[in-house]
Amino acid sequence: MKRVLPGFGLSMGVTLTYLGVIVLLPLVALVLRGAEIGPERFWAIVTAPRTLAALQLTLVAGAMATVVNAAYGLLMAWVLVRYDFPGKRVLDALMDIPFALPTAVAGLALSALFSANGWFGALLEPMGIKVVFTIWGVAIAMSFTSIPFVVRTVQPVLEDLDPQYEQAAITLGAHPFTIFRKVIWPVILPSFLVGVTLSFARSLGEFGAVVFIAGNLPMKTEIASLLAVIRLEEYDYNGAAAIALVLLIIALLLLVISNLLQARALPYKAKP
Repeated sequence: MKRVLPGFGLSMGVTLTYLGVIVLLPLVALVLRGAEIGPERFWAIVTAPRTLAALQLTLVAGAMATVVNAAYGLLMAWVLVRYDFPGKRVLDALMDIPFALPTAVAGLALSALFSANGWFGALLEPMGIKVVFTIWGVAIAMSFTSIPFVVRTVQPVLEDLDPQYEQAAITLGAHPFTIFRKVIWPVILPSFLVGVTLSFARSLGEFGAVVFIAGNLPMKTEIASLLAVIRLEEYDYNGAAAIALVLLIIALLLLVISNLLQARALPYKAKP
């Protein structure tokens, strides 16, 4: 068979070079910078009250956004694949808006919507529900920017799912929920775990959409990535590197956990 790309050696060499320069080199530089701080200084930075408050807010808000994205993303992928309706292509295209839209623009739009005189805020404020400058605003901003990860990882798996398995289950008298739980869910579970993990990791690293709606109040609505930027502006490079390194470690742990969960879920893929 004629190869479209050059030989394996050249293709692999170019790929690894690009990966090393664009991805690995900055990460290695960050790790080395963090190692220069020393364990005692590093621990003092990451356990400082302001740093802990920022990390806690980031993790909690990211978890809230991920729970919403897991449910909504799965439902949206199901609707886009299993139903035909007017405007389906438009709705499908809108799922990619968070990827294309600058996050700062998203933050400004969300702030305008949920402010006291905004379309949503004007309805919520009289009920005592405040979104702007609260953890709820942070979670909403994170959810907006990370929802496509769940939709776009589950959607192609649903599209490729052979309908004969569901038809066989129907002929055997299985109920719709049983079909979903026994036939469909085991197949989409690995991709769903990937989407949820990527969504959570994206939420932890979100910056532009959050800073406008959060208010950036220290110890209250200040996220970890913003605190790292503040430390850079204060020329505290050690503090910024330590916070960034913590976020990197969390992201790597998420990837490891995702791979382990996928490894446990994949054996069930062949059972439908």
